[in-house]
Amino acid sequence: MVRFPILAGAALAVTALPVAAQVVSAFSEPRLPVNRLSNTTFEVIEKYGAGPRQIWCAAADYAINTLGDDRGRIYVVTPRGPAQTAAGAKGVAFSTQDPGIAVSTGYSVTTDVAGANLLIIHAEQFCNDYLIEPGDTLP
Repeated sequence: MVRFPILAGAALAVTALPVAAQVVSAFSEPRLPVNRLSNTTFEVIEKYGAGPRQIWCAAADYAINTLGDDRGRIYVVTPRGPAQTAAGAKGVAFSTQDPGIAVSTGYSVTTDVAGANLLIIHAEQFCNDYLIEPGDTLP
């Protein structure tokens, strides 16, 4: 019965694929939805258990790739709370324009304080949390 080992090996290979996909997706950056509010203001929708670092990353990505702004700052206009653009979701509204309430939060990356702000290139660095380079070892 040579067929049994071949079939068993094929079955194991097929069942291993979903596990491999889960490992890859667990270490790849989730894309958070970002919705435009005006020419300089946009809202990041919280999903996938994202925290402040992922939200700032999405805001920076939007500022750079959609608005074409990579030199300025991004500001929290409306702190984390009920989303303006997605019913039943939580969101944070950001702007590339100083809303006149800019505050210093030290080294914090909070999304709970109106006026909190970061350089776009600083916030963009949070996107690198999920990069896996050749030779990296996983925990």
